Amino acid sequence: MDIPHSNFIKWNLYLIFSFCYLIIPQHSFSQVADTTCIQTDVPELIRKWRNKPPKTAKEQSGSLLLVPIIGSNPANGFMLGVGGQYAFRTKGSKLYSIFSGSAQVTTKKQFLLLLKNNIYTTDNKIFFSGDWRFQVFSQSTYGLGTNAPDGGILDFQYNLGGLETSVDSLAQPMKFNFIRLHQSMSFKIKESLYLGVGYHLDGYSKIEDEKLRLTPGDSLITSHYAYNTTFGFDTDKYFSSALNMNFVFDNRDNMINPYKGYYIQLSWRGAFEFLGNRVGGNFYQFEYRSFHGLSKKNPRHLMAFWVMGNFSPKGEFPYMILPATAYDQRGRSARGYTQGRFRGNNYFYTEAEYRFPISSCGGILGGVLFVNATSASSPTQSLKLFDSVKPGYGLGLRIMVDKKSRTNLAVDFGFGEKSSGFYLAASETF
Repeated sequence: MDIPHSNFIKWNLYLIFSFCYLIIPQHSFSQVADTTCIQTDVPELIRKWRNKPPKTAKEQSGSLLLVPIIGSNPANGFMLGVGGQYAFRTKGSKLYSIFSGSAQVTTKKQFLLLLKNNIYTTDNKIFFSGDWRFQVFSQSTYGLGTNAPDGGILDFQYNLGGLETSVDSLAQPMKFNFIRLHQSMSFKIKESLYLGVGYHLDGYSKIEDEKLRLTPGDSLITSHYAYNTTFGFDTDKYFSSALNMNFVFDNRDNMINPYKGYYIQLSWRGAFEFLGNRVGGNFYQFEYRSFHGLSKKNPRHLMAFWVMGNFSPKGEFPYMILPATAYDQRGRSARGYTQGRFRGNNYFYTEAEYRFPISSCGGILGGVLFVNATSASSPTQSLKLFDSVKPGYGLGLRIMVDKKSRTNLAVDFGFGEKSSGFYLAASETF
């Protein structure tokens, strides 16, 4: 399914996404959902079962959802943790803000802490967005480009929440400490329009490239080592320190679970040498999301689209800092594949998701069907974007746990090429 069949794959994916657009009646894009269906949620249902009156809530009150994280794999051992999301509204804002994150420990003395923030201040004047991570971790890499690994085909892979549950013979396992500090502050210049600045730090240290062998006569050069030495980067530790500028248009009715609206972001990162970088580098990104209602009666019936692109000239950033699968803020891109499965200096991702109610009008249960496609380039192979495209697809269940903030418990099964995964989250994928 790689280069020899790339045109076949591309045309099939184009047909899939074109079909998704065509099947939606054009007038539905402008539909405004009414309140015919009165939404209920799990706490309300429990109170009804217990013959308790509906609970009254203050207009500004928040909601908290916690989910357990349990898993096991050879690289990390037994994993135990908790993930969650806190949704709230600030004074003068009709939009919900969120803190989300997770903490995990493993029997192999590994630790993962992930914190995200997307916050509107009073009257939506300022929008903060952040992605903070600290990990003492291990994860395989597979080489650059969506046709990696070179010279072979992976065995079937299965993942839990994007984390590998087995190590393939063609994978290149690595251990490392990872720190990420991405934070931006965007100011409203017009309704739904923001202009912002920020700072992005990504750092890797104590890197153990476990398959690397430099012994004469018995050497094995990994993709990480080959790329970094080719472009003059360290192979034991490195970082990227960059200033960020972004332009955001966001008229979604809810960032947690939108029923309508658009989100568009254009951003640039400048990793200047005066910030400590070995060489200067530029990173360009765009992101597009849109949500289109299919029913006036039930707003949970809709189509959603997501497109994302990350672009950097070759040799300006070290190997692990290059864009990769599931390294977006929510870590949910390319369901069906493990985190870091595809990586490249240029990276393109697109997804279409059909969201629909399962329960009768206003009920708790909903479902999703999705298709996605990923392409990443490789400067070392002269592999360009779209020369190799990897498709994914899947389905999921949604359980409304807080109707005020529209927070769903999301349970997804994703499938890719010789790959699949199970995902449990406290919010929508996008």
